[in-house]
Amino acid sequence: MANHLILHTGTNLGDREDNLLKANDLIEKRIGKITKFSSLYETEPWGIEDQPAFINQAIALTTELSPEAILDAANGIEEEMGRIRVKKWERRLIDIDIIFLGDQIIKTKRLTVPHKHIQDRNFVLIPLMEIIPDFVHPIFNETIEELYEKSTDTLEVFLLNFEEE
Repeated sequence: MANHLILHTGTNLGDREDNLLKANDLIEKRIGKITKFSSLYETEPWGIEDQPAFINQAIALTTELSPEAILDAANGIEEEMGRIRVKKWERRLIDIDIIFLGDQIIKTKRLTVPHKHIQDRNFVLIPLMEIIPDFVHPIFNETIEELYEKSTDTLEVFLLNFEEE
């Protein structure tokens, strides 16, 4: 049975737009069928401020994979694209986070779904508002839009507009 999955991707190294395009291609090949993308958003770094700005995107897809298999596939894509994990919140070529898996609540040593910090991060909430504004967070019982309205995050998020060549 297919599950509805929401991922959030981010990058702040190299050709950031190309990194997201490559990640999306690998996500579709290895995790599931992408049904919707948010726009791209440029955001100030969260956690460690002395680093380049990020580009972030939210992605909706359907998948047949188990939660652990989704995590393994996402980590494999990050590794294949060159991500090296040294320090939390550091600069990275690609970051793929599992935000929601339907209305499931999962808490294991390796995986927490819904992602435990989305309510505190505008760079996640704003792209989510674009693709699933009325989705109700299964723990907080509030929509993405309601979570954004209550967010205390002060970092700015900018919609990127790419001109046609």
